[in-house]
Amino acid sequence: MVKIVEYNINDEQNVIDLILNIQQNEFGVPVTIKDQPDLFNVKEFYQQGNGNFWVAIENEKLIGTIALVDMKDGNVALRKMFVEASSRGKEKGVASLLLQKVFDWCGDKKIKHIYLGTVEVLKAAHRFYEKNNFVRVEVKDLPASFPRMPVDTIFYQYSFAN
Repeated sequence: MVKIVEYNINDEQNVIDLILNIQQNEFGVPVTIKDQPDLFNVKEFYQQGNGNFWVAIENEKLIGTIALVDMKDGNVALRKMFVEASSRGKEKGVASLLLQKVFDWCGDKKIKHIYLGTVEVLKAAHRFYEKNNFVRVEVKDLPASFPRMPVDTIFYQYSFAN
C-alpha cells in the first residue's frame, strides 16, 4: 500500500537519488544536483507558508515526490513531481495519489491557482496534467512570482473553483 507523507530530513538522500535518476538517466535532462539547491533545503524552500513537500512510500521505499512553493499571492507552484518508473501508470495510481494530496492541501489553504513548468520530453507528464484539468499557458501569462526553472519550456495552470 502506498502512503503519502510529509517530507522529513531523513528522506533527503532518497529524494535526491530518485529525482536525479529520473532527470538524468531516464530522460536525459541536463540538470545536476548543483542546479537544485532546494533539495538540500526542503524545509526552508518548500515547507513554508502555503508550500509543502510530500513523498510516496511503498514497503518502506521512497517511490515518488511532489512539492509546492508558496508564491505569496494565493497561488502555488507545483514542483518536483517524480514517480519511479516501476510505480507509474494508472494501475499503480501513485501520481494520482500525490496530486490528490496537493489538491486537498490547496483546498484547505484556499489556493486559487497551481502553476507548473515542465520540459518537452516529458510527454506522459503533459498528458497526466491535461487529464487532471491543467491548462497549458504561455510563459507571458505566468504570474511574476512564478519561480521559473531555466530548463522549463512548457507551462500549465490549474484553477480552483471559487
